[in-house]
Amino acid sequence: MKLIKELKSVTLILSIISTSLLYAQEDSSLGPLITDRPDATESPTAIPKGFLQFETGAFYESFEENNIKTEDFTYNTMLVRYGLLDNFELRLGYNFTDSKTKFNGTEITSATSFSPLLLGFKTTIVEENGVIPEIGFLGHLNLPFLVNNDIRPENTGVDFRFSFAHTLNENSSLSYNLGAAWENDSSEAAYIYSLAYGHSLTNKLGAYIEVYGDAPENKKANHLWDVGFTYLVSNNFQLDATVGSSITKGQDILISAGFSFRIPKS
Repeated sequence: MKLIKELKSVTLILSIISTSLLYAQEDSSLGPLITDRPDATESPTAIPKGFLQFETGAFYESFEENNIKTEDFTYNTMLVRYGLLDNFELRLGYNFTDSKTKFNGTEITSATSFSPLLLGFKTTIVEENGVIPEIGFLGHLNLPFLVNNDIRPENTGVDFRFSFAHTLNENSSLSYNLGAAWENDSSEAAYIYSLAYGHSLTNKLGAYIEVYGDAPENKKANHLWDVGFTYLVSNNFQLDATVGSSITKGQDILISAGFSFRIPKS
């Protein structure tokens, strides 16, 4: 109950602030915004030139094995996107997380910190045409200097991925990503993938189901799934909610809620 109340409180406060801003700036000429949350699959579509988009939320995840339970409460998963050129955007992201480890219900470690600062870009390189999907490319650096000194990695992480999207019909779409990531302080590549099916239930309510994961070069692969909903309050404002878990070991439960909003250029 405490978890649910915390997620509701964070999302409600942020939603009230954003709704007030967005209704004053609604622009119907662009159509609905396209977001990179709540699923793990990134869209190939860059935001329009001159526009600014914020995507944020909160989530909880936990995993227990051999009486050791890890819990992460992430209170802000901020991604800021800016359309610098036609089909090219800049990206800035960070998380703020409270991590706890418990043994037989007793807390043994706790750490609160920002995540490495994400700096990157997205570009749309191919427009959808019949059986040819829309294709985008994303690349990021994960800079460690915001991380708490006790857990700060020494090196910069890097990731990239190609993003693909097919329109199946007027109500359904299929999206997938393929790429690789080098985590902070790791020279080992992890090959990443995701596959998401989305369906419009109404002109405002959408649903999706997704599988995603990674395959490190020298470790076992990790596979996860999630399902969720989006609700388009206006063309510039969207709410979302997600629940998921792992197929392999690593995550017992994931609960997430958040919203995205776009600020039209003046």
